[in-house]
Parts: sequence; structure tokens; C-alpha cells
Amino acid sequence: MDFAFSDEQEELRRTVRTFLADTSPETEVRRLMETPEGFDRAVWRRMGSELGLQGLAIPEEYGGAGCGPVEVGVVMEELGRALTCTPFLASAVLATTAALRCADEEARKRLLPGLAAGELVATLALTEDSARWDAEGVRLTARESKGSWLLTGQKMFVLDGATADVVLTVARTGDGIGVFWVDGDAAGLTREPLPTMDPTRRQARLDYHDVRATRLRTHGDGWDLVSEVLDHAAVALAAEQVGVAGRALDMAVEYAKVRHQFGRPIGSFQAMKHLLADVLLEVESARAAAHYALLAAESADPELSAVASLAKAFCSDTCLRATEQNIQVHGGIGFTWEHPAHLYLKRAKTSQLLFGDPAYHRELLARRIGLDRVGESA
Repeated sequence: MDFAFSDEQEELRRTVRTFLADTSPETEVRRLMETPEGFDRAVWRRMGSELGLQGLAIPEEYGGAGCGPVEVGVVMEELGRALTCTPFLASAVLATTAALRCADEEARKRLLPGLAAGELVATLALTEDSARWDAEGVRLTARESKGSWLLTGQKMFVLDGATADVVLTVARTGDGIGVFWVDGDAAGLTREPLPTMDPTRRQARLDYHDVRATRLRTHGDGWDLVSEVLDHAAVALAAEQVGVAGRALDMAVEYAKVRHQFGRPIGSFQAMKHLLADVLLEVESARAAAHYALLAAESADPELSAVASLAKAFCSDTCLRATEQNIQVHGGIGFTWEHPAHLYLKRAKTSQLLFGDPAYHRELLARRIGLDRVGESA
């Protein structure tokens, strides 16, 4: 593995950062927080047509760039730094990974070109009222009727579920778990935005009342596909968390240089130096963990599932601590609505829970590397 980003990847980072500085300043983030959709469709299309960001992981035969998880991770980190309101995680990571890793060539041809061009938004609907991220949490049912499938049940906390054009829905069938293509405007599908802590990333509740759907062909049981998608999503989210944490650290350092107390910058006090140095160490460690996980995903490393859980747990904790300490450094102003510090803290907290919290992933990691069986064999 090459642990350094290539010149091309660094150029991608610079390009994305410049684009987001123009299209996603704090004022625009705050504006989009209050809109019904929660993101700008015109900017979303520009991301696809001008920069090709949504198609980075999509092969050229479907209109993409034929890159991989590392490039997607670079974009995710920059989106996190800017706190960009975008369905990128839902569409370019969750839905795209599901389409690429299923065994359904027809579905890929229908979905991927539109996703790559920024003409479509798709998402994956998995969690329900239990908020579980495992197969046991899937209770929505799918039954065959006259040559098609009908879905009945409810999904919760669906990323961009209220605005997605296509909802890939995980449902329980008579033979296990299946993944189904559902059009966003399908008859019997009710979509309701959820009030959440983080207004920069939308979630929704979806109710299915005999919704007609098409089952995607998968290699074996559908849960194997969902599990792969979740691993890739956890890695991508870890990269975004590094971006959020890095920006929070930068904000804290900048403020410590200009805020004076007792006639000197607060950053000159030993306690403040220690605090910021500790955060820097954690952020750089999280960056290394996320980058290693991206490389594991890139190379199809058989240990990806373990590495993904490790990165998600560590980056979640680091991101939350960095954003909390940013508010601590800013003092009273850091608690105000007018300052952006609280927006980063809210993103950190909701991201910590997304795809499973750190405790869940540490338990998952223990199972995946066999530590849960140590006591049994002793």
C-alpha cells in the first residue's frame, strides 16, 4: 500500500476545496438548512457535470471516472470541512456501492449513469424504529404478487429519504433479506422529513403501503450485499469525520491566536497549548486510521470489515472531542447560534451514531477478529 496521497488525489482535494469555498460558505449552509430539500439541486448537478464527483467510484462504462474509495474519501473529507449540505453520502456512497456490488447489470445500467451525472439522487433505506444496523433490525416485509414485489412496513432515519429519486430498500422476504428498487414517487410510499439534531444532513421516515418494487439480483443473500455497503459507508464517513474534526481544530487554533486575555493571546497559555496539542494528535491519528481504511477498501483487503469498524469507532470519538474542545476554546461565543461551532458539534454527534456508534463498532470489531471467542477457547 502507498500511504501517501498521489499528486492527482491532492489536486482533486484542491479542486474540491476551491469549489466548496465558492458554493458552500457558511452563509449558504445556513440558508440550505432552512429549505425543504436541504441542498441545492443546481450545485448538485454542477458537482456531477463539471467535477464528476458523484461518478468517481463509478466505472467509465456507466459514465463515471473509474476511480475508487480513496478519491471518494478525499471528497468526503472536504465535504466535512465545509459542512456541505449534500446527499453525497446517501447517493454517491450508499446507493452507488449497492448498485456496483449487486449482481444486477440491468439495474446498474438504469441507475449509475444518472447518479454519475448528478441528474439523480438515490439512497439506501435500512434502519427502522429499533435503529439497529444489523439484519435482525429488518422487519419491513416484501411479498410477491403477480410477478412483482409489494413492500409493507416502515423505515426510519433514511438519509435524504424525503428527496431521493430512487430508494433502494432493504426488506425481509420468505427466503431471507432482499434489496429492492423503489421509485421515490411510487404509489403507496409516504415520505416525511424528520426533525434531527443536525440540520445540515437530512433524514426521513418512509412508510410503505403495498409499494410496488423491483428486487435487485444479489450474490447470495441480500444481507451480504448490505453488509459490504455498510463497511464502505463507514469508511467514507470516517473520512468525513476527519474533515469535520480538522476544521474544528483549525477554528480553535485561529481563535486562540487572536483572543486576548490578561494582555496576551490565550493560545500562549500552557493549558491551552496542551489542549490543542492533544486534539492535534487525535486528529492526525484519526486521519491515519481513515486513510488506511480507504486503502483497504481500494485494494479489496479481506480485513476491510475489521478495519472499517476500527476507523469508524476511532474517528467518531475524535470528531466529537475535537468539536467539543473547539467550543471550549471559544468560550461563551462558541455556544451562540451565530457562531458555526455548534453546527460542527451537531454533525459530529449525529455522525457518531450513523451506521452504529463507537461501542457497537468496537463490539463488531471484536467479533470480526475473533476476540469474542477468546474466553470460550481458554
